Amino acid sequence: MQLAELLSRTGLDVLSHLSRSVTVPVIDGLQAQGDLIVIPAGFVPQIRMSWFGARDVPPGGVELVRGVAGNNPHTLVADPGTCQWTRGVHDSQRLGVAAFVNTAPVYLIHPEHGGTGVAPGTWVVRRQRESFNGSMGPSENFGFAGRTVLVAD
Repeated sequence: MQLAELLSRTGLDVLSHLSRSVTVPVIDGLQAQGDLIVIPAGFVPQIRMSWFGARDVPPGGVELVRGVAGNNPHTLVADPGTCQWTRGVHDSQRLGVAAFVNTAPVYLIHPEHGGTGVAPGTWVVRRQRESFNGSMGPSENFGFAGRTVLVAD
């Protein structure tokens, strides 16, 4: 599916510098879209997922993560009846934001990154984090030496 068709079907949009004629890849494995990491559930057995209250992805999609300033959402979109999602993700690192199970390809759309497809399966969605170990000088650590922070694009 081309990005233009995906955007037309969902009513979402991306920034003008992205080519709408590109074919959106559907990936069956670990992938990232900016600060969002999509992981096959089997790769992270220590994460617990609760499907109680899981919902179908609505026609307009569901925002999984929104950027710090309220911009640039990562939106999961799917054909009707092909994907259920939940925020019931529990992991010791507190990076999990959602999980979904899909029976057909689904797509993540982001204004700056465009689209990426996710093959059928069960998936955990996590945030990216970065650690500052203090090896850089104070000005490069931005006051975060010895701390871990979530990345938000």
